[in-house]
Amino acid sequence: MNRADVTIIGAGVIGLAIAAQIAGKGWEAYVLEEKATFGQETSSRHSGVIHAGIYYPQNSLKARLCVAGNRALYKLCEQYGIGYRKLGKLVVAITNKEISELETLLDKGRRNGVEGLRILSRREMKELEPNVEGVAALFSPSTGIIDSHALMRYFVAKAIEGGVQIAYKTKAVGIEKLGAEYKVSVRDEEEEFPFMTRVVVNCAGLYSDRVAELAGIDIVKAGYKLHYAKGEYFSVASSKSKLVKRLIYPVPLAKVTSVGVHVSFDVEGRMRLGPGIEYVDSINYAVDSQHKQLFYDSARKFLPFIEYDDLEPEMAGIRPKLQGPNEDTRDFVIRDEANKGLPGFINLVGIESPGLAASPAIAEHVLSLIQAHFAG
Repeated sequence: MNRADVTIIGAGVIGLAIAAQIAGKGWEAYVLEEKATFGQETSSRHSGVIHAGIYYPQNSLKARLCVAGNRALYKLCEQYGIGYRKLGKLVVAITNKEISELETLLDKGRRNGVEGLRILSRREMKELEPNVEGVAALFSPSTGIIDSHALMRYFVAKAIEGGVQIAYKTKAVGIEKLGAEYKVSVRDEEEEFPFMTRVVVNCAGLYSDRVAELAGIDIVKAGYKLHYAKGEYFSVASSKSKLVKRLIYPVPLAKVTSVGVHVSFDVEGRMRLGPGIEYVDSINYAVDSQHKQLFYDSARKFLPFIEYDDLEPEMAGIRPKLQGPNEDTRDFVIRDEANKGLPGFINLVGIESPGLAASPAIAEHVLSLIQAHFAG
């Protein structure tokens, strides 16, 4: 039976970042991906934002890994020619009541180590973005956007160069602990077969709770059952794309586990609005054109130049959230499940935003868990 040291399940941006991080360490390593190529689900259906780290509780994994990942991503982009734009971002208060929320975000961001944050008066905001409406704004200069496909291509190349093998169209269908190793059963286009591995890293994104279940974890008891949160995007007419230079966000609503419908751009400068949030029971990437009015009404509050006919349905993504509707925000789950009798089974569950921004730091964190397991 074939043997590996490390097996990563999932070739989204997180799995690939980890593969790149462990490459060249002398381990026999595999990445298993059910789809025909990498990054086909959550990793390619998002805003492409390099978040700064202002939304997350102090000392949470989301906060620490986002702030570290933000800095690491910009260095990677510069070093390896990965497309990005460090645009900066405004979180806009529409009413005076919302200014206190900006102050809360400012404090939270500073405690998390985000640099350069400041609150702008209406006049200062208008100097930066004359076409944006509001009474004040929080300015985050380190927020930007990235070509996520180029980032994933870089991770793939680094992983393969360092000896990691990536198996596409290969699905993990069984995980069984046998002694100090795991027997992983997989199914490819031709057959089903098992192999042994010392470490399993579960980076299966939307299916990470199911992979945890394969290993024998009671996902309800563990709090790992995922909720699917669909986020739709509407593109904005190209004639309006030059009217705003930065990412524009509303003040996030309490108990809504989303940062709200916001203005983002791709690296070519195309403007879009999104994502919304709608909890769904299944994975479906169709955009409901009837939601156009909701997006228009949301955007008009701070973008008075937007017209209804400027919006067209573009795409949708699904976020794997640990919290359901009206529940408190949950942190990332990134842990070696030794306390569940599964040492060397490293779970990454509920990796949603800011997963992209945090990806290099998540990979470093997981590397430390793998090394600790091997050292033990």
